[in-house]
Amino acid sequence: MKLQKRDRALRSRQAFEEAVAWRRRSLLGAGFPDDLASKVAADVRLDLHALLQLVDRGCPPELAIRIVDPSPDEVGS
Repeated sequence: MKLQKRDRALRSRQAFEEAVAWRRRSLLGAGFPDDLASKVAADVRLDLHALLQLVDRGCPPELAIRIVDPSPDEVGS
């Protein structure tokens, strides 16, 4: 039983890492700087599609982040 739990945890971690990698590639493709793309990709609270739409419409990446998540502990800081 312990082995099954560990396997599930490992698969879950791998799925999360794959999702973060996909998010990062999407952000890089949209023109986000490398360091900012890495930070944003790992923050799953941020709506990736909303960010990409804003940037696609000409919004700078840093401003798009502030629009999507205007909290004081900004991701790009």
